Amino acid sequence: MATARNGRELFTILETSADTESSAACDGQEYTLNLCGDVKWFEIPYKKPDSDEEEDGASLAAGAGCNIILVTGSNGLKHEEEDNSEECYHSTSTNCSDATSNDSDLDFSDLEDEEEERASFLGYDEDLYEDCTSPDFWGEPDQVISIETFGASSGPQHSLGDDAEPRDYFRILFPDSLFEHMVEQTNNNALYRQRRNGKTDPHWHPTHDSEMRAYVGLNILMGVNRLPDSGMYWASDIFIGNAGFKKTMTARRFEKLTQYLQLCDREGEPVRGERGYDGLFKIRPLLDVLENTMWDAYTPNRCLTIDKSALVTKGRSSPTHSMPSMPSKPLRKGLSVWMLCDSRSGYCHRAKIHVGRPSEDRAVVLQGYRAVTSLVRGLEGQYHHLFLDSFFNSVPLLQRLLKDGLYACGPAHSGRKGFPEVLRPRNVGKLSQGEFYQCQRGNLVATVTRDIKVISCLSTNSAPGIVGISPGEEHNCEMDGEGDSDITESSGLSFGLPRPLPLLLYQENMRGVELCDQLRECYQVGRPHRKWWRYFLWFYVNVCIVNAYVLMKESRGGTAPAGLNGKQLTQHHFRVRLAQQLIGDYQGARGMERAARKRHADSPIEYGHRLERMSERSRRCRNCTNKGLRHESVFGCKICNVHLCRGGCFSEFHK
Repeated sequence: MATARNGRELFTILETSADTESSAACDGQEYTLNLCGDVKWFEIPYKKPDSDEEEDGASLAAGAGCNIILVTGSNGLKHEEEDNSEECYHSTSTNCSDATSNDSDLDFSDLEDEEEERASFLGYDEDLYEDCTSPDFWGEPDQVISIETFGASSGPQHSLGDDAEPRDYFRILFPDSLFEHMVEQTNNNALYRQRRNGKTDPHWHPTHDSEMRAYVGLNILMGVNRLPDSGMYWASDIFIGNAGFKKTMTARRFEKLTQYLQLCDREGEPVRGERGYDGLFKIRPLLDVLENTMWDAYTPNRCLTIDKSALVTKGRSSPTHSMPSMPSKPLRKGLSVWMLCDSRSGYCHRAKIHVGRPSEDRAVVLQGYRAVTSLVRGLEGQYHHLFLDSFFNSVPLLQRLLKDGLYACGPAHSGRKGFPEVLRPRNVGKLSQGEFYQCQRGNLVATVTRDIKVISCLSTNSAPGIVGISPGEEHNCEMDGEGDSDITESSGLSFGLPRPLPLLLYQENMRGVELCDQLRECYQVGRPHRKWWRYFLWFYVNVCIVNAYVLMKESRGGTAPAGLNGKQLTQHHFRVRLAQQLIGDYQGARGMERAARKRHADSPIEYGHRLERMSERSRRCRNCTNKGLRHESVFGCKICNVHLCRGGCFSEFHK
């Protein structure tokens, strides 16, 4: 047992095993922060440095105004000197150059003004920003922190039974009213464009709810079975074409639905500069509905992740952002979305579209401040633990969150205002691996340490002086949405590396958005398009599918539905089943023709099907074409209106 100063308990378990972790995880109280059970803990008592130690630490700024803890790794190994110019572990790019295009219908300037107007509404406290820059703000890391117990109920919130299907869970997040709205606006858009062009479209007829659901179902299946071009699903080649797609609707009908698909009232859309103009007007109906359904379907757990996610785009559009260049991240530009996800399951509670181009440090802090306070609205006073990317993390933000009853942790830019001057790289100097310094003000703890490189961190849920040694097994974390690597353990070493508690908490809980992205990017929904809002439409549809999958898994406790015959419920099975249920028994004109032909296949002559001369000019045999062959004939079936070769093609085609 380890007790803090003044007898206050810091942690219940210092040294544990995997067996202890599994039992503690069952009751959900001891390991609420998802810490690995193999971590060995120890506390470094705070001790003020004497005069000799201060002389040895000459690299620290003279008269820095606070004392700091120094912990040296027990392995005693020295590492080669590296560039200490990195100010934080997550080197998030804040000077993003936005590609502009004349054919885009969204401009950042309007959204930037809109965000600035909402700054006061989101409650940015100017006093917090100015107070954290005072010389006496930071003190010695010997204060007792206070962390309230998280006692709110959490998990899926629905009344579905054990026999519920994937579509039932998807309907919770993407209700039928959205399909009805899409049908209405798509039909209106088709009329609007035909009036604007001054001519009618002979290949268009109004759509309806069943067809729109089938259209979305086909797009989901395209993500499961990916082909380079959408037209290939209707190819006559038996090795490429898909019989289910041909049965559901024709390729031309699919293209027309894609052409006229719309979510907003085009005739009532405000022009840029008019009163009430909304840069996100084209998808506002979708955002208004999904923001509520995603939030209500799953009550947030204790540990939550806030990070940026990127949508891969093709072509040029103004809302794209340049992304950091990383060897394992070929993405160079994309649409950005801020996401609030559950740290364990990856369920996305909220997603906010990222707009604006901050270029100054203060503008970056304000933008991150507004983004986080907007994402966590409604969680005040519930004592959740938030794990943030360095783009968002700042001293004013953590003070505001702590004031609202929310704890936070994450890497931070040491060059931002408010970060302790004594912990900046130029004052800390060269650090050995595992060595760290800390400063404190109440619950707010600033840490600088050296792992693979120098890391700066801010936290309000971690006591100073607590160190954990993770097992020395090879472990590489995933890359985050910004292109930066997460905290990565040294691989191939026979010993563990000591890390301060804030970094261990961040390492174990900053994977919610990454997990959601992994589930979403496995099966992309929708095809590339030049319109920016199409990417956001399919992004939200895909997020709803991932959330529905998480809801079903947690609601069923890991047991598979009856239709899977005892197999494990995977996302692949979930998506295929969902698409099949959305399509249902819908069949377009061509599909009904094929169904009628199949009903008469047993006795084609009885229903008037016979081989007879169709025309004087020979045409390609439909049966041979379906097999990838090219034969022509003047004979065929007038009932089916197809040419067929004399011989076995007639009976084979009707079967």
